[in-house]
Amino acid sequence: MPSLRTALLQSSGHPGDVSANLQVLGDAAGRAAAAGAGLLVTSELFLTGYAIGDAVPELAEPADGPGATALARIAAEHGIAIACGYPERDGDTLYNSVQLFGADGSRLANYRKTHLFGDFETAHFTPGDEPVVQAELDGVRIGLLICYDVEFPETVRAHALAGTELLAVPTALMRPYEIVPQTLLPARAWESQLYIAYANRCGLEGEFHFAGLSCLAAPDGTARARAGAAEDLVTADVDTDSLKASRAENTYLSDRRPELYASLA
Repeated sequence: MPSLRTALLQSSGHPGDVSANLQVLGDAAGRAAAAGAGLLVTSELFLTGYAIGDAVPELAEPADGPGATALARIAAEHGIAIACGYPERDGDTLYNSVQLFGADGSRLANYRKTHLFGDFETAHFTPGDEPVVQAELDGVRIGLLICYDVEFPETVRAHALAGTELLAVPTALMRPYEIVPQTLLPARAWESQLYIAYANRCGLEGEFHFAGLSCLAAPDGTARARAGAAEDLVTADVDTDSLKASRAENTYLSDRRPELYASLA
């Protein structure tokens, strides 16, 4: 069964400077590929930076815009798939999005954040309405969420029921919410029996102080890799054999009684 080494880029890059962020990403993609990774996950809104305030409309671009072209080129150059957060423009509507590119530069999936967090996001973005977006990558079914989305058990469970094996989650988690990567993410991976690649920003950025602590949580409730509070690039393996064995032993998904849960909706 497939195994996918996954790299998490914990960096805030250069807010407002797309060209500089692409350079940071290109360097990280080269290092991740050299370490044997087949997938690199960036932080939320990595292409432009998160703390860009009223520059969102100016920096947002279509899913097939110049930023996407550059990301595809980086992926193909280094032979590594990339999940990168960016502000998406669709006509006059703006979304907080993540796009997944294959190792050949092909565009595999685009997801729009469904649960917006805080005044900045609700002021500039429209929430997406498609909860489960997936793609196949090297025999592994990849799902996409963004930051606050993963804090809702319903979103992760929806992915698990749809067959997602690895959730890629670009993130901009701020202090003092370190409980999310330290406690919540391993619990989510355990209760829904999948892997979660959670790539956060770090340090001070405008009015925000990001917590770092990027991690790859496994279905056994452990963190297979975890960064600290500073910029980092960490890698860990997603093993679908282990996932299959874990799902056989931990039967939450098959033991559910959804006929009892109608009130949740």
